[in-house]
Amino acid sequence: MVMRVLVVAALAVALMIGVKDGKLLRTAGLTGTCLVTQTYSDGTQLESCRAGKLQGQPDLSTDGCRQVGQSGPYVYWRCPAAVASQAGGR
Repeated sequence: MVMRVLVVAALAVALMIGVKDGKLLRTAGLTGTCLVTQTYSDGTQLESCRAGKLQGQPDLSTDGCRQVGQSGPYVYWRCPAAVASQAGGR
């Protein structure tokens, strides 16, 4: 009896860790995902995003990106170059 409780508790903890990490939900296609498709010479990036079953299409406009097109289930965003910092504040 105690062994069953321990096994169920271990499975519950493993499930909670998988859900918290988000990888389990992304792999199952439940949340939207974005991948960097191309990096341009000026540092800007083209990202392709796909909607999940539980969440809609990811919105990258809050990150300064602008939507540039759509092809099938993918929406393409052009995102500005990341700000790089150097050691010593230079």
